[in-house]
Amino acid sequence: MKPPTKYLEVGAHAYAEQVRGVETVECIEGRTSVREFRADPVDDETVREALRMANLAPSAGNLQARDFIVVRNAHTKKALAQAAYGQDFIRTAPVVIVCCANLERIGHYGARGRSLYCLQDVAAAIQNMSLYLHGNGLGSVWVGAFDEEKAREAVGVPSHARPVALVSFGYPAEKGVHRRRLSLDSIVHWEKW
Repeated sequence: MKPPTKYLEVGAHAYAEQVRGVETVECIEGRTSVREFRADPVDDETVREALRMANLAPSAGNLQARDFIVVRNAHTKKALAQAAYGQDFIRTAPVVIVCCANLERIGHYGARGRSLYCLQDVAAAIQNMSLYLHGNGLGSVWVGAFDEEKAREAVGVPSHARPVALVSFGYPAEKGVHRRRLSLDSIVHWEKW
């Protein structure tokens, strides 16, 4: 589904109504990273549903080795933006979710669980959340470039968890850009590399 012609003029809620319930393929194809947000607040129900969708993602052994910290506080968002090497859209987004791998919860799988499986769990959750947000008229951006220790300090992540990504979101003030994708022939190998 293409955004409405006058995307920025229809208003956040009208846009949400236009994209709500889009088909899966259209939702995946239409999602972009959004770094500019309207000032409209995002209600708690929407945030909770986005996190519920995130937690419905697959996880190793169904251990759900991921935790989420919801940040709305301006001071904390500023600290996260600084931890993210000055990416100011983190500060200006209505909501930032700090997505963490829970190293304790994945402990059953030993070193590989702590070094890989929990990261996969978080990544799958972020994709679900991003698609849910897009399908409901919100824009988001997945941020991996940040200083983990500074982010940990900003939101009090305990030692048994690791901040893996930040997801900033809100009602979009831009369309986002569809980036070129590599051809399938260049990334898909059949039977062997």
